[in-house]
Amino acid sequence: MAKSAIHKAGDVRAKTPDELNALLLDLRKEQFNLRFQRATGQQEGTGRVREVRREIARVKTISAEKQRSASAQS
Repeated sequence: MAKSAIHKAGDVRAKTPDELNALLLDLRKEQFNLRFQRATGQQEGTGRVREVRREIARVKTISAEKQRSASAQS
């Protein structure tokens, strides 16, 4: 995943639950790397930390919505 990739809500909603889990894993890895860079003083752009945190929240929210709608249909 490119570091500058910003996922819009509509793009995230179009993904399957497996794709959402993979995206969440990638974002969490990136978040870990950004925290590590900040701790070692190597980080240049601090705005990406905020973007990643918000993208993680967006993916988790949409994933929960999909789970609720799937359980409501059963």
